Amino acid sequence: MAQETFAFTSSALRSLRLQRELLEQEDRRRALAREWATRRFLPASARPPLTPARRPQYCRDPAVHNALYAGDLQRVKSIFKDEATANLVMETVSEELVWSPEQGLWVLSPRRLQTSPLRMASSRGHVACARLLLLRGAAADAVVGGRAPLHDCAAAPREDCTRLLLDFGADPNVLSEDGSAPLHLCTTPDSLGCAELLLSRGARVDLGTRDRGLTPLHVAARQGLVAHVELYLRHGAEPGRCSRQGETPLNAACAAAERPEDAKRYCRVAERLLAAGADAQAAGRKAHTPLHNACGNGQHRLARLLLRHGADATVANCAGFTPLDCAVHSVEEYRHQRPEDTIALLLDHGARPVHPKMLVFCCRHPPALELVLNAYDRVPPAEGWARAVPPELWQEHREFYASAVAMAGRPRRLQHLARCALRRHLGARCHDAISALSLPPALKRYLQLPLQGLIS
Repeated sequence: MAQETFAFTSSALRSLRLQRELLEQEDRRRALAREWATRRFLPASARPPLTPARRPQYCRDPAVHNALYAGDLQRVKSIFKDEATANLVMETVSEELVWSPEQGLWVLSPRRLQTSPLRMASSRGHVACARLLLLRGAAADAVVGGRAPLHDCAAAPREDCTRLLLDFGADPNVLSEDGSAPLHLCTTPDSLGCAELLLSRGARVDLGTRDRGLTPLHVAARQGLVAHVELYLRHGAEPGRCSRQGETPLNAACAAAERPEDAKRYCRVAERLLAAGADAQAAGRKAHTPLHNACGNGQHRLARLLLRHGADATVANCAGFTPLDCAVHSVEEYRHQRPEDTIALLLDHGARPVHPKMLVFCCRHPPALELVLNAYDRVPPAEGWARAVPPELWQEHREFYASAVAMAGRPRRLQHLARCALRRHLGARCHDAISALSLPPALKRYLQLPLQGLIS
């Protein structure tokens, strides 16, 4: 199939021909080795006949690859004329640097990538070329190079080619080599049409991946795809389905909500899952609850939503950390997202004071440190965290830091002790009960741990 379509020099052409001959020799050697091994270990009655039709045929001609990449229908017609050519294995070989422990240096190693003509055409949206290949016998479900054509269409995404493949009988639940179905690869907002097509043709909405048991709902929740989550729930997806690591879609969404700009859409995903019956307290990997993940990512709105649906602010994960520990630990990373709001929210829902060793994680953000210190009956020793405050920050907030160090280890005022006792009595009801008390507004405000810029 070699077609010299570019103006190469004669030396370049000789080099290409030599490389092609070497690769073809290697193909023949590998094919013979496979056939020998098969015939050696199978009884004579079960040995497959050594016919050319049963041997994989490879094509590395760049001109053929370019015709498929470009969607050149006329050239594709002239190249792929029958079932044998329509099911060729398209292979590329490139050199990549890999580390060799034996030699102690980086060496060039050949890397082989395989695909099929149908995968190449459909993944690029060349509907006419894909239809031609199917009509000439291309296998719609052939897994070549780890994936079937439907996987590429879902990942691209290519809605027209997805419809074409399904019309030609492609299995909507075909698994890739890593055990993923096409629905698992619908990971972008514009793949919604592909997901709808797959579901309408029999894709299983609760099919888990082979290794981790992740459903399409897990994937959509992790990506923050609100429309996909709604679609899967309408088709009967289980919001409480656990992966093999015990993670629910709600866990996945809260763990993935890391960037401030993503907060809104992940909140909407969580709202849909909770409305469908997801458990706000379901612990996933390492006994992390959705609230642990939301607080660890500095997601105040998400934490508020979870607490409103019954999340427990006092539960510890397998390392003994509570959601408040996670919120304090993430203060430095999310200091521009008002982490003090999340800390106050957790304290209003019954969170207990953190271990004094955690103060070092919030000492460089005075509002957070003030809230955490005011949760104690007695301010812990300051030596552990005071050394971690940069001199310039100490100078900027000198009055606050000086008051915190001065009160360390000393009894607090009776007013503060009464506040701590009342909040401890109310526990998780603080957020509602304090506002309902028959007290003067100023006293109510004091009970809600207002920021004053001082520890007294």
